[in-house]
Amino acid sequence: MAKELTWGKAIEKVLSEAPGAMHYKDLTEKIIQDGLRSSLGATPAATVYAQLHTSIKNEGDECPFQKIGRGLFVWKAKAGITQKPSVPVEEPEEEQEVQYEIISSFGMFWRRDAIEWLSTPKILGMQQIGAKPVDFHKQVGIYLLYDGREVIYVGRATDRPLGKRLYEHTADRLSTRWDRFSWFGLLSVSEAGELGSPPDSYLGMKIIPAIEAILIEALEPRQNRKRGDDLSAVEYIQKEDPEIQKKKVKQSVEAALNKL
Repeated sequence: MAKELTWGKAIEKVLSEAPGAMHYKDLTEKIIQDGLRSSLGATPAATVYAQLHTSIKNEGDECPFQKIGRGLFVWKAKAGITQKPSVPVEEPEEEQEVQYEIISSFGMFWRRDAIEWLSTPKILGMQQIGAKPVDFHKQVGIYLLYDGREVIYVGRATDRPLGKRLYEHTADRLSTRWDRFSWFGLLSVSEAGELGSPPDSYLGMKIIPAIEAILIEALEPRQNRKRGDDLSAVEYIQKEDPEIQKKKVKQSVEAALNKL
């Protein structure tokens, strides 16, 4: 089995072979798809973005790739770039593009039946297929409950975190009325998959786009042509609790034995 590449070498291989510019999320997915990395951590897209930024900052004009737009990078030799761009495209605030200052992570339309409902349930998600799962049961923020596609309840998880609040809804007046949920979290996610701590305060001008982004994602208004503030950069896909699969296997075995 071939030895996996470092993140830097994997980035260079994919970008140098790409027909044009790539968004760092697409670049990350290509690295995973081609099997260039097996150790992905919990936030592979964030890792790739940081590697791209660091290489450009440290290597300057000698760096073989260049940033040409928000989240877009290109291999300079293929693009015919021989000098620095006349108009800088680097924006200081984009240093944290992958994890925003307000909404650090979110999940949309996660299935209720993919979770083993205990008092401290595992609310598992992945940034990409193959990435290390993150348990969001201690996440704080806002959540929505759905009956099909209809929002039936909006709640907040603060003193009682996300997992606890959702667990409570499996036994309260809403217990039979919801089958999916969405959530928007404030706590950042480390490469190791650990949740961080919220800051003591937020700047008012940072809160406005965060509220807009949540409303666009939750309500999906037809006239909004793009997602809220490119929140796809921090979206996590749900991973079923392994205990659910174990129960399914056990039930299948028991059913087969009962037929004997």
